[in-house]
Amino acid sequence: MSVWDDLVGQERVVGQLDAAARDADAYVTAAASGSPLPEASRMTHAWLFTGPPGAGRADAARAFAAALQCTSPDRALPGGTPGCGFCDGCHTSLIGTHADVDVVRTDLLSIGVKETRDLVRRSQMSPAGGRWQVIVLEDADRLTEGAGNVLLKAVEEPASRTVWLLCAPSLEDVLPTIRSRSRHLSLRTPPVAAVADILVRRDGVDPALAASVARATQGHIDRARRLATDERARERRAAVLKLPLRVGDVGAGLRAAQELIDAASEDSKQAATETDEKETEALRAALGGQSGGRMPRGTAGAMKELEEKQKRRRTRSQRDSLDLALVDLTSFYRDVLALQFGSSPETVANVELRDALERIAEDSTPAATLRRIEAIAACREALDRNVAPLLAVEAMAMALRAG
Repeated sequence: MSVWDDLVGQERVVGQLDAAARDADAYVTAAASGSPLPEASRMTHAWLFTGPPGAGRADAARAFAAALQCTSPDRALPGGTPGCGFCDGCHTSLIGTHADVDVVRTDLLSIGVKETRDLVRRSQMSPAGGRWQVIVLEDADRLTEGAGNVLLKAVEEPASRTVWLLCAPSLEDVLPTIRSRSRHLSLRTPPVAAVADILVRRDGVDPALAASVARATQGHIDRARRLATDERARERRAAVLKLPLRVGDVGAGLRAAQELIDAASEDSKQAATETDEKETEALRAALGGQSGGRMPRGTAGAMKELEEKQKRRRTRSQRDSLDLALVDLTSFYRDVLALQFGSSPETVANVELRDALERIAEDSTPAATLRRIEAIAACREALDRNVAPLLAVEAMAMALRAG
């Protein structure tokens, strides 16, 4: 097993990263032995991984980080390559405990200047024990403008053994000045069959279920894995896909919109409750307070700051859950459109809803289906602009009814 095994359907990207890891290994080996440094190299100090959701941007970045830290003696053998997946450097990088690999992700709406300055300071340090200082920023698209400008300075003048691995959905989500100083790798949506195969091999999922969820998510690895392993997630998705059948009248459409918002809120609440409680108790203990008792004087500000952070995280979680539901809803109408243009019923993503898809396809026109898809896209954009979720979803439900 190598570090590249989980990169499903990304052969071109794997080839480029593998070549860069080889050159990086040659550079470190030459520097350690005092030999002349290689003149030409496919390695660089900043990389930008882009691709659609589910393509595996973060997986590719973490795998590359592991390959850069690989210490296997076999890498020097003919045909050997960094990234064995078994040595201490690879293993600790992949599980997140390597001292010289920082994986930064956020469950908030944005990454601010303060957090970015901490990263920049860390990037100026020499590796503690590894071969490179690697910083993986999984949510580079969530950097505020000020944070992006702070990061730019570090990317412009990097330390000699520091590597930045930035992940974002597209080039447009990153400041032009940052992307112009980074090597760009574009990942593609993995084939459905490849996603089903890795669910069976790595997660032990039943082949029939793996094929079903891989087709339903159209190659989104993380969502397919969640649907395959979480029955409640499958139930929530099934409820969302019934919404097109419930917008026949105004009252039913508005009720369906409210239920969609409630389901997203409940989903985010369940995900956050345990984390919030642990964080609160840990901070109370650190500040000298007793569980359930009064806090020492002067600690109210720290507790309030934590509460604000948790509130922002719940907001982000609710939006993510709601956006996921809207993506599923889009897939429903995409299947309807495919049937209206003569595609075979066996090719649709939501094969379990074939009867409903065929009925709606017969009762409407392609133009109406396109307007409904546009209404869902408009709802997603409204939520991104901080429009009240219920208003945005109600407007979408009425647009779906009108066609």
